[in-house]
Amino acid sequence: MEEAVGKLWHRLITRAAGVSHPAAVVRLREVERTAGVLFRALGGDPGLRVAAAPVDEHRARRSFIARVAGAGSHAALARMDAATLRLPPEIDAFPERELNRDLYLWLAALAAARQVLPPAETLEGESELQRNQRATLTVLASWPGMASRYQRLVEAYAPRRLGSSRNASRMPPAERAREEAIVAALREPGSVTALPPMPAGTPPAAPVLLWLAGDEAAPAPFPRNRGADPEQAPGGSTQPGEDSERHAHRAERVELPKEKNGLMMVFRAESLLAVTEFLKLNRPTDDEPDPNAADAARDLDKLALAEDREKVASKVRFDLDLPSDAEDDVVLGEGIPQPEWDYRKRILLPDHVRVIEMAARNAPPGPLPAPLQATARRLRQQFAALQPGRRWLRGQPEGSELDVDAAVRAQTDRHCGRQPSEQLYLSLETRERDLACLVLADLSLSTDAWVSSQARVIDVIRDALLLFGEALGATGDAFALAGFSSVRRDKVRFHRLKDFGERFDNRIRGRILALKPGYYTRLGAAIRRATKLLEAQPASRRILLILSDGKPNDLDLYDGRYGIEDTRAAIVEARRADLAPFCVTIDREGAGYLPHLFGPAGFTVIRKPEELPSRLPLFYAQLTR
Repeated sequence: MEEAVGKLWHRLITRAAGVSHPAAVVRLREVERTAGVLFRALGGDPGLRVAAAPVDEHRARRSFIARVAGAGSHAALARMDAATLRLPPEIDAFPERELNRDLYLWLAALAAARQVLPPAETLEGESELQRNQRATLTVLASWPGMASRYQRLVEAYAPRRLGSSRNASRMPPAERAREEAIVAALREPGSVTALPPMPAGTPPAAPVLLWLAGDEAAPAPFPRNRGADPEQAPGGSTQPGEDSERHAHRAERVELPKEKNGLMMVFRAESLLAVTEFLKLNRPTDDEPDPNAADAARDLDKLALAEDREKVASKVRFDLDLPSDAEDDVVLGEGIPQPEWDYRKRILLPDHVRVIEMAARNAPPGPLPAPLQATARRLRQQFAALQPGRRWLRGQPEGSELDVDAAVRAQTDRHCGRQPSEQLYLSLETRERDLACLVLADLSLSTDAWVSSQARVIDVIRDALLLFGEALGATGDAFALAGFSSVRRDKVRFHRLKDFGERFDNRIRGRILALKPGYYTRLGAAIRRATKLLEAQPASRRILLILSDGKPNDLDLYDGRYGIEDTRAAIVEARRADLAPFCVTIDREGAGYLPHLFGPAGFTVIRKPEELPSRLPLFYAQLTR
């Protein structure tokens, strides 16, 4: 009863406060793709990703009802840094859902305009008030279609800033003048150069929802340990199959406590009561995740982060070291140096990476697994139709048979006094498909994750490569298969599964069946090596098909935008070599970064990873149609 009354009171007092409208809420995940496309279409940096902004306490003055309701004390402010465009995780500021959605799009357009403005440090004395007004003028002048959306937002937001006449009478004159100046800057951008001076002790102004927060509001970056796993870092990509909502948090640096074991109480073991051992209690172990951890983190204003300088190996040992030479795969050659693109310096670092070609040590020849034989038989029948056939070429100067139609036309021309044609024969020729394809499979450690109760990602990749080879064997097209993983820049492991000159037989099937999860994903170096192999083929059309399950990452700073920009540079090099790269991924977040890498039509996201083996050959058929 108390809980029901409490919920009812919370709904009533929150509605009376009027600071939010939950019924019209629009969440970032609903407009993330639209806002990202708009931001890039208006000239925003295509390398920036769209993510949620942290919720901060603004300490502005609130009404009495809002203080009683405990609402309106925090706000998520849109902001932009060198790698991320951060938008509020949800917007419910207006009673109309369409206005809340318009606010997302307006913030994306304003962020794109802020990028074309000179940096703030080059304009001495420019405040965020002036900078947001200049960005607003840029949007309205460059894209007039945004003017009507902006006017609707201002007309709906200005009364909220000024408040009702009753609240306005209670507002101190100085704060009232400040709010009027902010509203004037919104209605007539560029008309306000500075806010009125405030007496000492005056609360700060409430954040302006139609503007971007300044750099001082951005959370300070926290250095990550060089040996940390990028995929396990806070804010990293989720595992395949996860569909949880993402949140951002503020962080503060603190010193790591020196006590290793915390507070210990001195006690006598024989004085402990053992009766609790007989109670049916759910005692979770330390290895089990806390289901309430995410909710508890969202309730904190700041997360305390400390840099642990102690080596991870001294606390917990993971099997991430390279195996011994006797157990590892066979190394082919001394390694191939490859360049790498550093987007921060905007230079191509020569011979920065070393690609080591490898072959499986224990890969006995084996037949196609029985569960795949029915699917392989169906694919061979479908792809047999793509195999080039023999046809008669008419009107040839030489051939095996006489072209009767051409002979009749030549005799008629001779009787009419014209010069008869000498191309009087039929020739039976076979026209081959002038195609070459290389499939590059990601064999990183993340492929060890389970996609169902029966199979892991690596199992799905094995089946996909086997069925792809069976299907292309029916067409006669030249193709090669390779896989890769990496451990820092000097050990990019490139597995040669099938070369262009090899026949797809039990020996190749054995190599594919011997595949196992590797380490990390230095995708740029693997693409450059695959480009060299595919570039050497004489085919007129060459396709680079990439199988991936996540973002590029490695231990030595090859993470985030650095890895994405290097991968993009490698794809640009492949296109300059007249290759057609195409990515097939099972990463559900792939739509957020793959358009920047491959373009809007250069990739596909498979929502159900178990469908990859049967759909991969069909993607190839569509690409070569």
